[in-house]
Amino acid sequence: MKVAIFVIATLVAACGSPRAPAVAVPAAADPVLGKRVDAVIDKAIAEQQLVGAVVVIARDGKVVYSRATGFADREAKLPVREDTQFRLASMTKPIVSVAALALIGQGKLSLDEPVTKWLPDFRPRLADGREPVITVRHLITHTSGLSYKFLEPADGPYHKAEVSDGLAEPGLAADVNLRRLASVPLLHEPGTAWNYSLSTDVLGEVVARAGGGTLPEVVARLVTRPLAMTDTVFTVTDRARLAWPYAGGKPPVRMTEPYDLSMMGASVRFSPARIFDPASFPSGGAGLAGTARDYLHFLEALRTGGAPILNPATARSLTENQIGEREVPFLGPGGRFGFGVGVIVDPAAAKTPKGPGTFGWGGIYGTGFWVDPQARLSVVILTNVAGDTPLERDLEQAIYGASP
Repeated sequence: MKVAIFVIATLVAACGSPRAPAVAVPAAADPVLGKRVDAVIDKAIAEQQLVGAVVVIARDGKVVYSRATGFADREAKLPVREDTQFRLASMTKPIVSVAALALIGQGKLSLDEPVTKWLPDFRPRLADGREPVITVRHLITHTSGLSYKFLEPADGPYHKAEVSDGLAEPGLAADVNLRRLASVPLLHEPGTAWNYSLSTDVLGEVVARAGGGTLPEVVARLVTRPLAMTDTVFTVTDRARLAWPYAGGKPPVRMTEPYDLSMMGASVRFSPARIFDPASFPSGGAGLAGTARDYLHFLEALRTGGAPILNPATARSLTENQIGEREVPFLGPGGRFGFGVGVIVDPAAAKTPKGPGTFGWGGIYGTGFWVDPQARLSVVILTNVAGDTPLERDLEQAIYGASP
């Protein structure tokens, strides 16, 4: 498992179907690339690993491959379409991080100011009782000392405090979850280690306060509206457009409400209903749903210098190593972390064909993306099956020219 805990590139299958419905071929289609990528997807279909997906690949800003396949709802026989929305899970993190960087560019926020400036009651302590300073920089780089409930055993402190990971507990308010989170001791002194965590959920509340609105309002104003990402939302109102989530298996299992899935030696709780409940706090780390084409707009803005949401220097800093020599476990020894995204600094060490400077992340519901500036590639993969699959390597090899 790599980016965003589990998947940067899960693909998809319509269980029991030899070939799921496909979409129209884009004008800039690359037939050689398409043949290789189709082979990977068809293999996943034949093995009945997953349920539905949209895969979009752009080179130099032109879509060279696009395919919608499988089912948004297998039991209802509802096919995936190019405009199907998927739960983005941790693909939310880069969007919220970019909103924070936009506020920094406007002078409304600073990387090195304490979080207590905006959240005066958020004061988690270290195990020895000391109260350290947590800054915006610590949050956006996951060096705050916070963690996730699903990364600890069932009897861990996050479970005991009933901290929400932003994936379940529909109707839970943000201030309640922040209070619970602040009651748990930090894992380490802020800035001294990298640990995947609820940092971006806390950052989301900072962004809301600094931006003068709710998190959905501020993200819309700073990111999604300028990029015409009209289908990227924290609360879904049209249920028929949202792919239903499934859990890994052969065939995958339809998630019920709630649904507990064992992963990485721990248990992750999902709530398919959460995203329909406007009373659920907008999770800055996992709360968005969106489409592949929307997310491609976002990635292309970052790849080409940030306009109209960031200036070039800020966009560049987002994708540069911001954590020194600390490793990011999900990326291997060649991976580091920028501002809200994983970054490949040594492809050989990371054992990937992606070029140096490639940035990306993924989500626990079965979503992922990467941008390879050297190859001028942007890749978005949205699926509706949570869990790990063996398909990332196959997809990478197919895109970069080897046989799957």
